[in-house]
Amino acid sequence: MKVGLFIPCYIDQFYPQVGIATLQLLEKLGCEVDYPKGQTCCGQPMANSGYEHLTHACNRLFIDHFASYDYIVGPSGSCVLHIKDHLHDPEKEAAATGIRQRIYELTEFLTDVLQVKNLSAVFPYKVGLHQSCHGQRGLGLAQMSELVASPFSKPEQLLKMVEGLEIVELDRKDECCGFGGTFCVTEEAVSVKMGKDRIADHVKHGVQVITGTDVSCLMHLEGILRRQGSPVKVMHIAEILNNPIHEQANS
Repeated sequence: MKVGLFIPCYIDQFYPQVGIATLQLLEKLGCEVDYPKGQTCCGQPMANSGYEHLTHACNRLFIDHFASYDYIVGPSGSCVLHIKDHLHDPEKEAAATGIRQRIYELTEFLTDVLQVKNLSAVFPYKVGLHQSCHGQRGLGLAQMSELVASPFSKPEQLLKMVEGLEIVELDRKDECCGFGGTFCVTEEAVSVKMGKDRIADHVKHGVQVITGTDVSCLMHLEGILRRQGSPVKVMHIAEILNNPIHEQANS
């Protein structure tokens, strides 16, 4: 299958290793992966700030770059959800509809499309999983604890395939970290307090690494951890599933 790799702008600029890990992981699993070099922001920051009417050029560019692929995969639940819910173009609506149906967040693609059953990954550390709101409540990557329903988590399902990895149970495993895109700018104090609460839950249970499917949330938590002088590290789930060297968690 031919996969178009969608790398959100903040990953491209601040966490390129996540994009590289995603590419390598997909290729290891037999995908033919292409990275359209002309891709830019998907338009989510503008839409979240009330300026979705200014995202038409972003939509057209996204369609032009990704319409030809069998699947589009990105390591960011929030950006993928934005495309699923908001990609439209009056002149290319058929192509936009096709993309909305074929775009997947990375762990969603691995579990639902590739149906991965095992991974040759090793990561002997205690890991706390942060289940981001967009992925959990928007994409359905995990069950919400407030529902009376059978629990599941696609990211956790994949992490359980990693040799030596210990998933740490948290007290409030699906609580928001407080990032929320522009929320962390407009409501800074509330955002930071929510982030500190999430970190305290992880630290209380002795995690060495916090992982998740959205680098935006992890970036928010990482900033707080650094200010606290904490030894806890953050890593995107792609870096762990891609069998990173053991020293990476301690770097």
